[in-house]
Amino acid sequence: MTQYNSLQSTMFLSMLIGISLLSGCSKALESQPLPAQAQTSEPLTIAQPLASLDIANPSTFTRQKQPIYISYYDLGLDSDIKADNASVPLMVKLNNQLIDSQAVDNDADGQLDGLLVLVDLAPSASVKLDIWSPETSEPSATRSSDIAPVTLTQADLSVKKGGQWVPHTKPPRHNPKQQYQEYIGGQFEHVTEVTPPAYYTDHSNWIRYEGPGLESDKVAYRFYLDWRNGFDIFGKRTSEPVLQQVGLDGYDSYHQAADWGMDILKVGNSLGAGGFGLLAGDKQQTVERVSFVDSWTAKITANGALQSSIAIDYNGWQNSINKQDLQANISIQGGSRLAKVNLKLTQDLPNMAAGIVKHPDTEFIQGNQDITGDAYTYIASFGQQSLDGSQLGMALFYRKNDLMTITEDANNYLVKLKPKGQSGQQSINYYFAAAWQVESGINDRDDFVRYLDQEAEKLTLTPRVRFKTQLSIDQQQAPLTAESALNWSVKLADAELARKTLGYHYAGWDVNRQRLPKFEYDIVGLLPFAYDELAKATGNNKYTEVLPTVTASFVTDDGDIRRYKLANFNIDSIAPGRNLIRLYQQTQDPKYRQAATLLRQQLEQQPRTSAGAFWHKQKYPHQLWLDGVYMGMPFLTEYALAFESGEQQQHSLQEVVNEFLLTQQQLKDPATGLYYHAWDEQKQQDWADKNTGLSAHFWARGMGWLAMAIVDVLPQLPDDPDNKLSAQREQLIAMVNDIADSLSKVQDPHTGTWWQILDKPNATANYRESSASAMFTYFYAKAINQGYLSDKYRPIALKAYQGLLAEFTLSHADGSTSMTNQCYVAGLGFGRNGSYKYYMSERISSNDPKGTGPYILAGIEISRLLQAATAVK
Repeated sequence: MTQYNSLQSTMFLSMLIGISLLSGCSKALESQPLPAQAQTSEPLTIAQPLASLDIANPSTFTRQKQPIYISYYDLGLDSDIKADNASVPLMVKLNNQLIDSQAVDNDADGQLDGLLVLVDLAPSASVKLDIWSPETSEPSATRSSDIAPVTLTQADLSVKKGGQWVPHTKPPRHNPKQQYQEYIGGQFEHVTEVTPPAYYTDHSNWIRYEGPGLESDKVAYRFYLDWRNGFDIFGKRTSEPVLQQVGLDGYDSYHQAADWGMDILKVGNSLGAGGFGLLAGDKQQTVERVSFVDSWTAKITANGALQSSIAIDYNGWQNSINKQDLQANISIQGGSRLAKVNLKLTQDLPNMAAGIVKHPDTEFIQGNQDITGDAYTYIASFGQQSLDGSQLGMALFYRKNDLMTITEDANNYLVKLKPKGQSGQQSINYYFAAAWQVESGINDRDDFVRYLDQEAEKLTLTPRVRFKTQLSIDQQQAPLTAESALNWSVKLADAELARKTLGYHYAGWDVNRQRLPKFEYDIVGLLPFAYDELAKATGNNKYTEVLPTVTASFVTDDGDIRRYKLANFNIDSIAPGRNLIRLYQQTQDPKYRQAATLLRQQLEQQPRTSAGAFWHKQKYPHQLWLDGVYMGMPFLTEYALAFESGEQQQHSLQEVVNEFLLTQQQLKDPATGLYYHAWDEQKQQDWADKNTGLSAHFWARGMGWLAMAIVDVLPQLPDDPDNKLSAQREQLIAMVNDIADSLSKVQDPHTGTWWQILDKPNATANYRESSASAMFTYFYAKAINQGYLSDKYRPIALKAYQGLLAEFTLSHADGSTSMTNQCYVAGLGFGRNGSYKYYMSERISSNDPKGTGPYILAGIEISRLLQAATAVK
């Protein structure tokens, strides 16, 4: 596993339900040791934990057995896990009591990559975890229980041995050309992997309960390893593991009620409780099951106390579009009814469909679809559909942005999902769940919907984690100097160069959005700009390669811009224009000037509010957003100074100043001095106040875009008393001081950083957000360096930067660095209603350009600030 993939798959401490969890207390860990402490063969000699985590529940309901995953890479341990590592288990302590933990292969690549624990979180409450190696553990630590760890999950697979194959007495009609057989005699034996012979089929009496099984303390599932490819349910009456005893005496027994439970679902010709298939063609009404394969292979990939998982390989799957190998990785974790399905394709497909059986006299339920793209929602069915006559609910959970459509066929309720990833490496993720009335106590539709909504929230709102490792603390011990500040920018820039920065070119891959790169404000604009600034600050020419490698790749020989459309009037697309101007100045190649002129033409034609402020996008009519000021105004300033003159230049610069003043007029809150995210002049959007047109909250990065924009534009405006803009330039300097004063009042006094919603530090689910903190650090430092702010703000700038290091900078064993706790994206409209809960529901990520760019720039400006102070001394 690469270090980047480790971060991408976890997106820094992703709190995942139903993913691979591994445990220091399970038999899985005993056979698969954890990695040794990185960069040393000696045990730690000080009584300090490897890492400490403060974990907060972002929900107002209790989360029991909430999974918390921490990658070895983030812990500062070796990420190259090998089976022969000579190492010792890690230990996890909650309130100085040992709790069960499990090592996991989170991305199913065959290598252990992290640690996962299950913790109980009270509503809106937090807990602290410490991760230790045995050498550094305090001797007073005790287990939370005197009894052995409880086994909460199990993977099970058994086949008969000692009997013989004979012709099948009731062969299926699936493939009349195949001579199917069944197995008589023999005894079941547990195995970890099986590939059935070609003559095996359903009811061949060879695989116990017809395929592999997974269970938690709540529910058990079995997966047909034959042409049906259905998912079935065992309802459990006990929290103890039961699969090892199910079906030992044949198929009939588990269809009858027993002390442990029973088979509760009639799958028939459906996908069952969460199976998958293909909907080929727009008019296809029936899902194609994964039936025609060269062979199936089922393997137990984890069998631990906290998590278990299986993999099923569908080798040579022939479908109506292509022939390929498909792998399904399915996992379940303790305390949950959800099982996660990860499908990996070797050939591209237009979709994969997941389904639940459609029984008569049951109710179809659809979760909220008016949500942000990264949020989870569901489809479900509920009714008296258990084989014992009880109420049974089944559900599929998926991210909204993975959904193509909700549909059904004669046998299934279906979600049609879009495969993600590069060609030949596509994948799909979803969850399925079943809640049996006997086990769950869910007696009616309202109970079931309440359960579904909470599970969707748990998948969407990840626990808020503050994470510090001893390795990171050790590397931040040195005093902050001009040299060290610049070096932190270099470390993150170098790490991102190695991970993905140069891959954002036109023919590359946008790993954050999982698509081909577009002419985006962050990957093509902000980030290459930050590298170019770093090249100037360090004199290192390797950073000068980012502009020609990434931004330049989108420009054709005749000056057109690939994957850009002027008619969209998307002001975000203007931001990379600053780099086009630099490329022209560096090369004098006219194609870059022509491309920049195309963006200038967009601004000339850009729709505006009645007072003249630029609309954010054509599809966001009459709307002024804070983001747009940064996207458009630095470019317009630089274009005017580079390519315009006289009245034309003066007019363009006047437009720049007006945009800031109109933003201040419309978006500033007079009571706090903070700025709302956006304003709808028509007062029609669902997020807009019907009286003011304003959105409801002060989103930190929205104000960060404004703060960076104003300090980037001001140094370029004419500082000449005779210039018509002189008075208005002073207005912008006053605006800088006003912003600085307002931000200082909401700076977190403990860390020097800022919160996702600036004025609600104590609200449930709010968190200290790194990209905005980097932007504000850059703003303060540059404004002081340029003389717009007095030295009284210097302590605020330095405290902010020290917070950026202490709270969000993670050091790795290979010497690289990561930036954590970034709000991946936020916007308004199209399912984003601007509520507080909306801003909390957007994904929290690591090493995204919207954060790494400002981090690099902040280090450069702090370095200059400290260098200037040294020079004065």
